[in-house]
Amino acid sequence: MLVILPPSETKSDGGRGAPLDLDTLSFSELNPVRKRIGEAIVDLAGDLDASRTALGLGATQLSEVDRNADLWLSPTRPAIERYTGVLYDALDHAALTKAGKTKAAERLAIGSALFGVVRAADPIPAYRLSGGSKLPGMPTLASIWKPELSPTLDAVDDFVVDLRSGVYQQLGPVKGAVTATVMTEQPDGSRKVVSHFNKHYKGLMARELVRTRRNVRDINGLAAVLSDAGQRVEIPAPDQIVVLTD
Repeated sequence: MLVILPPSETKSDGGRGAPLDLDTLSFSELNPVRKRIGEAIVDLAGDLDASRTALGLGATQLSEVDRNADLWLSPTRPAIERYTGVLYDALDHAALTKAGKTKAAERLAIGSALFGVVRAADPIPAYRLSGGSKLPGMPTLASIWKPELSPTLDAVDDFVVDLRSGVYQQLGPVKGAVTATVMTEQPDGSRKVVSHFNKHYKGLMARELVRTRRNVRDINGLAAVLSDAGQRVEIPAPDQIVVLTD
């Protein structure tokens, strides 16, 4: 099983790993695109105003430009420790057992506007680039990534659970992957898609899929793991699972 998580805008600082070396990352066939985009955001960092526009930065976020400028020089840390925020708080990788962390390295990947996709243990630096960003003089990130990323993910010989948000799914759709929708159910039986806590519940899903001893091979196995963890789930389609909350 491979569970693909969304990235986060917020990222931890520092790290103890050597500077970024693309050859240390999984899915090495993506390295030419990674290099192209990486060099583009480093060049962009030389123009503060252009960086603010392209990256959608506010006045208090200018340090993000410095992160991009130092992309090839700053220390790295495992991707699962680099990304922060609601989903990663719910996943709580730091609190996993040694066996759980081993499974996380095997089962978790993270979508990325810069790297396409990396595995949990891949060493990456802090950076700023969103899936919807438009870099000057370049096509959209979706048009750059899709011809390369989709074939790479389609070739994964495993059951894929795609928890990425829409903009990151568009960078590289995965044939046959199961996607998840979190919905809240009202007392009258009506339902609506959860927005605020969506990332939280997907983090909890990822945590259970890391902790389980089951070898999840299909959507029914996925539903069983989540149900055993106390979540209410439905399967409205062969490639879609719905998690229901109150």
